[in-house]
Amino acid sequence: MKKAAYNILPGTEEILKSMGEQIKLARLRRSLSAELVAERAGISRASLWKVERGEPAVAMGIYAAVLHALNNLDKDLLFLAKDDEMGRRLQDLNLLTRKRAPRRKG
Repeated sequence: MKKAAYNILPGTEEILKSMGEQIKLARLRRSLSAELVAERAGISRASLWKVERGEPAVAMGIYAAVLHALNNLDKDLLFLAKDDEMGRRLQDLNLLTRKRAPRRKG
């Protein structure tokens, strides 16, 4: 089977690998087997191993299921992009510009 191609920047790949390592360490700190976490998450052990390697082809829902299986760590997903400083600045810049309605013809 051909491996899916993704346009992922090297920096993002490193983040995914780091996230996978952190998930694996969280599992090991809890003394949970891969089989148990996979069962709790409703996925195969192979999928769990992909998560722990930080493979980009794994769906976000699988990451969330694994985090939930590790005693509700999925709540941490709420912090992703929570403080979007650049987005808020761009939004504020758009708010400062007055927009007028188009002129009526006739």
